[in-house]
Amino acid sequence: MTHLMDGPQETVRIHRKVVGIVAERTLYDESQLLPDSHFEGDLGIDSVILESILVSVGEQFGIPERLPGDITTIRELVARVEGALGVPPGAAQAGAPAEAEGGDAVLEAVLAAAVRQTQYQRSQLALDADFESELGIDSVILTSLVAEAAQELGLPETAVGAVTAQTLRGLAAELSALTTPAGAAARAGDGSWDDRSMKDFVEQRDPDLFAKARSFGAYRRRREEERLYWYGMPLLSRCENRAVIFDELAGREREFLMFASNNYLGLANHPKVVEAVCEATRTYGATHTGSRFIGGTNMLHKELERRLAAFKQRPAAIVYPGGYAANLGAISGLVKSYDTLVVDKLNHMSIVDGSKLSGGVRRIYQHNDMQDLEQVLRRGAGQGTGGGTLIVADGVFSMHGDVCDLPEIVRLAKTYGARVMIDDAHATGVLGARGSGTAEHFGLKGEVDLELGTMSKALAGMGGFVVGEEEVVEYLRYYSNSYVFAANIPAGVAAGLIASLDVIESEPERVKRLWANIHALRDRLRKAGFDLERTESAILPIVIGDERKAMEMGRAVRARGLFCQTVVYPGVPLGDARLRVSVTCEHTPQDLELATEIFIESATETGVLPRSE
Repeated sequence: MTHLMDGPQETVRIHRKVVGIVAERTLYDESQLLPDSHFEGDLGIDSVILESILVSVGEQFGIPERLPGDITTIRELVARVEGALGVPPGAAQAGAPAEAEGGDAVLEAVLAAAVRQTQYQRSQLALDADFESELGIDSVILTSLVAEAAQELGLPETAVGAVTAQTLRGLAAELSALTTPAGAAARAGDGSWDDRSMKDFVEQRDPDLFAKARSFGAYRRRREEERLYWYGMPLLSRCENRAVIFDELAGREREFLMFASNNYLGLANHPKVVEAVCEATRTYGATHTGSRFIGGTNMLHKELERRLAAFKQRPAAIVYPGGYAANLGAISGLVKSYDTLVVDKLNHMSIVDGSKLSGGVRRIYQHNDMQDLEQVLRRGAGQGTGGGTLIVADGVFSMHGDVCDLPEIVRLAKTYGARVMIDDAHATGVLGARGSGTAEHFGLKGEVDLELGTMSKALAGMGGFVVGEEEVVEYLRYYSNSYVFAANIPAGVAAGLIASLDVIESEPERVKRLWANIHALRDRLRKAGFDLERTESAILPIVIGDERKAMEMGRAVRARGLFCQTVVYPGVPLGDARLRVSVTCEHTPQDLELATEIFIESATETGVLPRSE
């Protein structure tokens, strides 16, 4: 590691602090931040990130004047700080001055990887801090961290899947064990089964960027030959309680009982919805060709936002191109580097990605554990970052089917001065007497600051939305990049969504029929001995755990003519594989009875359930 040449001690201090701030706001190791590296050309730091860096530098050095945005290198930034503080110019010439800590090679490799894969300085990485609740390191970041450390230590890529540690010290101990002869022997399998998962290809490193794709391709083709991967098969019919799918592996059409659709209320094929889409398309054309700010808004978009706000009983709504875009835009638009985001461990990936994009301090609480949430909020309250706090949770968790503890989340948010956003993707159209979502289900309308959702599920269209106070919604309209810089849903889709809301409000029996089907199938599967966790929604998870056994049961289910999702990593953590069954109001009693028989037969065949004697 290089060091500063001789120069004024104050310049050394300033340089050190500036590099630390830049490292915090980017994904760079401090050793990569050289004085003359160009922010844009060499480091890829755009004007938005640079502005965040300049604001932070000004705050930490107590500089009242705003630093100009024309600064292009760390050397220039240090010089501007020196000038603002009245310090004579120094002679900073080389890279980051941080000294490596002493200690064993494994711990050093872990710490170096942690600095590179997170936004923390080395001094901020306490060895016994919990990855999730204290450092905000989720399973995805941890995978990258472990892979980098394993590569440095000469361990195989399969070491990534072997880690269970929750602290840096624990991780170093586990990797140390894998470097011993006994650890090497334990890693060796008998070769009869390829026990790799998709996790093993995330961090495969090679000078050829596409090497990981070719490696995964060979793995994927083998899984397809075994009929274990069956993802992305195309429909040849409407997606109702039954659907015709073209089996690309077998090269033929097949009709299936459909239990993999999020068309919870059957509105995707409702005549009024289909006709509204067609009529609006004839009137307005196939699509608009601009963002909502530039020629991409028509009266149907305005009407849809009004109707969504009324349906959710909130003052205002904003519509995004998709539910994923809604989470990216809302979170990154509101949360900044000085703010804190507190998230449930099992939140949807769009929330995870929105968290990363925001650059805010992220804290993770254990799934639906309100005691852990309070501990996270209490610790955060004492850190004094000067920013705000946003708690984000799924209303219905998409791979588990359970519902967030909204009353306690709201209570804790009020206690600790936080705001709350609930993602109602799988709750809209399902929870509440009117089907308006989690807040209605708990009688907490108006108590949740922001309610977010997607319109590609029960509402039978495309797009995402956020409802809340008018001033907040209008702020998002100007500061959500996924809204400002993206074309929105076509007029025909907007018209179909308005028609879907009409049907939900005029035919409340659809929600009642959905719940009758949920109770019927859920009771039958539990009676048969399946683990459905704590599901309280239209999502019924058949938890299996072992990835191989889950894929084999999925294959057995499809062979018997039922289609549902086999969920493995990254949809769920390793060791938590499952089948995900989605119930709709269109399923008949005969469908539910046949589905139960198929699941029991398939589980018995594959050893998920014991054979009856």
